[in-house]
Amino acid sequence: MNHNLAFIIEDDSDLAAIFAFILTEKGLETEIISDGRMAIEKIESRLPGLIMLDIHLPHVSGASILTQIRAQPRLASIKVLVVTADPTSMNGIEELADLTLLKPVSYTQINDLIDRLIQKTAS
Repeated sequence: MNHNLAFIIEDDSDLAAIFAFILTEKGLETEIISDGRMAIEKIESRLPGLIMLDIHLPHVSGASILTQIRAQPRLASIKVLVVTADPTSMNGIEELADLTLLKPVSYTQINDLIDRLIQKTAS
């Protein structure tokens, strides 16, 4: 697992760019993925240490991606921050995420949550 690699799985390109900026400021290498099907392939091949995951994605939902991550022992320790605008989409998957955040989000909120996840990864 590459703890310095963060995947941003988000189909809103502006929001993904903001997330990438914040994660890069933290010293992480980032990769933006806007398609759920592509995300699954990339996660399994590159093993990121952190994922920022939207729930509503093209082809495969974020909920399905998160369920698949947690079901596979070699992926289960990846830290996942779910960021969504739809609170009802959290039903049933909230306990699978390390942290959750409802959109709209602020720079400070994201920055603080990333710090918490990085600290969890380091310990």
